[in-house]
Amino acid sequence: MTAEDLLRQYADGKRDFQNKSLCSAYLFEASLLGIDLSGSQLDSIHLPYANLNQSNLQQAQLQNAELGNAQISQANLEKANLQKANLARASLRFTNLAGADLQGATLQGADLCGANLMQCNLQGADLSRANLERADLTKANLVGANLFRANQAELSQAQTDSSTIYPDGHHQ
Repeated sequence: MTAEDLLRQYADGKRDFQNKSLCSAYLFEASLLGIDLSGSQLDSIHLPYANLNQSNLQQAQLQNAELGNAQISQANLEKANLQKANLARASLRFTNLAGADLQGATLQGADLCGANLMQCNLQGADLSRANLERADLTKANLVGANLFRANQAELSQAQTDSSTIYPDGHHQ
């Protein structure tokens, strides 16, 4: 499927795009509110400044995706693969990221207020300056993650080690 096909069908009212392949598609500033891309192949997709609020991206493959400054609030990204994705300054408020793989992802300055990050793999992720207010990090893997100046990070139930950079800039 091409980006143009997706945008045309979305404009015609279609929201169900499960299990589609849109690898490397260019969708800068696309407004795709409530779209269902669950199980889709979206590796290296280009979606900066996009509106994906209330979307379903459960189990989607988003490795190396460009999602900087995107609006992805109240979305379902459960068990999505976001390895090395760029989510810098993205709004992920109240988004379900349970079991998602965010290894090596950039979440610098992202708003994760109220997000479900239970059992997330955030190994080596950059969460510097991220808003983690009321985010659930239970059993999240934060080994090697950078949380420098992250806001209100509750790490007591998360997995950390001496390579984790805490919000105050110190290691364990």
